[in-house]
Amino acid sequence: MLIDYTRQYKDKLRTPEEAVSVIKSGDWVDYTSSLGMPVLLDRALSRRRDELYDVKIRGNLIAGPIETAECDPDQIHFIYHSWHCSAYERKLCDKGLCYYIPMVFHNNAAYYEFFIKVNVVMVSVSPMDKHGYFNFSVNTGVAGPISRRADIVIVEVNENMPKIHGGYDECIHISEIDYIVEGEHEPFKDMLPIVPKEIDRKIAGHIIPYMVDGANLQLGIGSVPNAVGEIIAQSDLKDLGMHTELCTDAYLELYRSGKLTNKRKNIDRGKGVFGCAIGSNELYEWLDDNHGIAAYPLEYVNRPSIIAQLDNMVSINSCVAVDLYGQVAAESAGSRQISGTGGQLDFLAGASASRGGKAFICMSSLFKGKDGRSHSRIRPQFDGDIITSPRSQVYFIATEYGVVNLEGKSTWERAADLISIAHPDFREELIREAELRRIWRRSNKR
Repeated sequence: MLIDYTRQYKDKLRTPEEAVSVIKSGDWVDYTSSLGMPVLLDRALSRRRDELYDVKIRGNLIAGPIETAECDPDQIHFIYHSWHCSAYERKLCDKGLCYYIPMVFHNNAAYYEFFIKVNVVMVSVSPMDKHGYFNFSVNTGVAGPISRRADIVIVEVNENMPKIHGGYDECIHISEIDYIVEGEHEPFKDMLPIVPKEIDRKIAGHIIPYMVDGANLQLGIGSVPNAVGEIIAQSDLKDLGMHTELCTDAYLELYRSGKLTNKRKNIDRGKGVFGCAIGSNELYEWLDDNHGIAAYPLEYVNRPSIIAQLDNMVSINSCVAVDLYGQVAAESAGSRQISGTGGQLDFLAGASASRGGKAFICMSSLFKGKDGRSHSRIRPQFDGDIITSPRSQVYFIATEYGVVNLEGKSTWERAADLISIAHPDFREELIREAELRRIWRRSNKR
């Protein structure tokens, strides 16, 4: 006989205004991630601005708007922080309205368990099922560990949230919740597709030959990973698997083409595994109630020892620049925060340890500066840039001019390899810079 949770539900039901009344000055409040952002609760909290001081809020990959951040430009009342910046949060950073929290994603749960205070978590969930569970949906990667750590748990029921099957921590039971908020939500906006350019397809074309049937894929967000998905969908590769921090429309395209079957995975066989998802409503419809999909916390998805158990693990991520020593800057341009470390380090380590695994970091060879001039993404040496991936862990680097493998290479070998995939207009200049740094051998120049 099923337990009827109707009475308990009614006892915990509050208006947004009533729910946020528990927040006090000085509190740490978590919004979790992406679609997990509590839109109604954020709006209600912003209306309390003048009576609250120094309320610190954490989130990541939130598309916005975040009304608490925008209503207080002097940050006297609300201070917003992000673990990984979306395009919207990047703009908040540019305005001085968001502070980045350095991290690697597989440690996210441990940060909360051992080091971080959470006074209140406010998170969007799908409607309660007959067993009293609310689903964290595409927010499973981070929501469970945060909710367990919080003194007060408030859930905002969003009727549009897909219900995602999971490995663990994909749900929260009503008995673990303090307050429930309901209200009408606008349908999710389709994320504008990142359409690959011809240069992205060239880079992707260099990577495809390194892949085999049955490979397991981690595709980061960006035009090059999307191009890889597009080309794979048209290739002869088959029986690919998904094990990824972030699930995007690239995987939906692979599924539609019949390439994504998850049949050959060593673990989670038959299941496409992910932590968080961002994309179109079609993507969310595909993930909804799909027994071929499993969402897990990022402490599982991103743990290098888990990734390493998957044979032929292929990790494909993007970066901003690489220097001649092989250091990678993927999250900032100078001191300007663009995104975050995310899972790049996790998948570099995990894919490198996988039998047949490979980790690629991709970029175009050039970018246009504010001055309208072209600049090389392969630079002599970083000076003040934030390093995402140390040279000791970098594996394959790809541009439109080819792919090089830096593992086990000396400083002069790295310099020679990287210059070989730099834009031709900058190669002589890079050679001169390498000579100045004594990482160039005369025999290289032939």
